[in-house]
Amino acid sequence: MARIIVIGGTGYAGGHIAAEAASRGHEVVSVSRSVPAEGIAGVDYVQGDVRDAATLAATFAGADVVVSAIAPRGDMADAGLDALRGLVSVLTGAPTRLGVVGGAMGSLSAPGGPRLWDLGVPEEYRHEAKFGLDSLEILQDSPADLDWFYVHPPKEFGAWVAGERTGAYRDGGEVVVEDAEGKSYISGADYAIAIVDEIEQGNHHRERFTVGY
Repeated sequence: MARIIVIGGTGYAGGHIAAEAASRGHEVVSVSRSVPAEGIAGVDYVQGDVRDAATLAATFAGADVVVSAIAPRGDMADAGLDALRGLVSVLTGAPTRLGVVGGAMGSLSAPGGPRLWDLGVPEEYRHEAKFGLDSLEILQDSPADLDWFYVHPPKEFGAWVAGERTGAYRDGGEVVVEDAEGKSYISGADYAIAIVDEIEQGNHHRERFTVGY
């Protein structure tokens, strides 16, 4: 079993990832600035601030994977990229993989086609979409001895479309995943299955991939 650290393990994506990993018997540690009154069974909670990743080095020790589920909102709106850079710095050269919960807008719209971002993003979503693009660029520019993976959710993903756990998903490579009717979505629970499958199977090294139904 793997030792998995989830940064932002009390949030939407992070909470689902922590729950899925714990349900499979992995050793799971959630790191967030506040500890919930009632946590997920099998998950240990550590209070910490990813904006100072160096202080979390002891928590990261012995980890097989650190998953970053940073949401660029609130007081993290302009701090998320620096926090990710801090994780890259701390984990470069270590045997620990870095997994990142990405954004949909960096996905390709079709094989060899433009990114969803290039097709236009409403102003109210541009900040978060740009955070996803910049996060991927940070990973792609990282030293070669950092093993990372980045997972693009589909267009519809979040607490407002929580959905249910079906146990199914598709890996679309770099292309956004859509169903036969052109809908692009996934539940939080099934997105978490894709993340934990990647942790267990290691199919993507220094690569991104898309998931959806």
